[in-house]
Amino acid sequence: MIRLKNRGEIEAIARSGAIIAEVLEALRDEVIPGVTTAKLDAFAEDLIRSHRGASPAFKGLYGFPATLCTSRNEEVVHGIPSSKVQLREGDILKVDVGVRLNGWYADAAITYPVGNIDIQAQRLLEVTREALLLGIEAAVPGNHVGDVGVAIQRVAESAGFSVVRDLVGHGLGREPHEEPQVPNFGKPGQGPRLVEGMVLAIEPMVNLGRAEVSTRDDGWTVVTWDGSLSAHFEHTVAVTNGEAQILTLPSGRRSEALEAWRAISSG
Repeated sequence: MIRLKNRGEIEAIARSGAIIAEVLEALRDEVIPGVTTAKLDAFAEDLIRSHRGASPAFKGLYGFPATLCTSRNEEVVHGIPSSKVQLREGDILKVDVGVRLNGWYADAAITYPVGNIDIQAQRLLEVTREALLLGIEAAVPGNHVGDVGVAIQRVAESAGFSVVRDLVGHGLGREPHEEPQVPNFGKPGQGPRLVEGMVLAIEPMVNLGRAEVSTRDDGWTVVTWDGSLSAHFEHTVAVTNGEAQILTLPSGRRSEALEAWRAISSG
């Protein structure tokens, strides 16, 4: 069942989203060659818990052991932070983070360049960012979930990349995962109809190579089947009477906040 939110509930989710935006912005200066993903995880957890009543949404969720999902290079999502994983110059690192505040969840992800990355990796990040923004533009009343998916798919595939089909975006609110599912591919006019009050986590996962993925023996880390690079960007958005409201942007006017968000993952 799709659970619609009123204005006050969307504002409550946005307060969780503001903490996420702060975390992702602060992590930009921490994602450097030589740092371990465990150190990033501890930094993020401390920052989340510094906000009264806030807690990491992922830690303990379905048994996941950490605050962040940290996925490097060919790892698509759900990478487990580790003191043994040290970032290197030229890596790309996907960081996915959720926050629960006063019973309301928000969720977002960004892909960071580690130092200087090559042109191909930079292009992958740019395309995936653009795919997310165009998917969000399609999240308006009267459209369908398929309109969001096809907007993402067209951007990725027109650049010669592929979208992951085994993993999807989702609704959220009182629960970290609610209906509807939001695939990153589709056909216009298909899937649930979008109406005011829906809150969605839209999250394109785009691969440099083939779309197929597999899961490592740890039971969590999803990787590209062919070992190619993957990028992941995500925002929590509310479907409103007009353009979608992004609930996980840095503070400020929308245009300025979007530029700040783009800058976080610029090489």
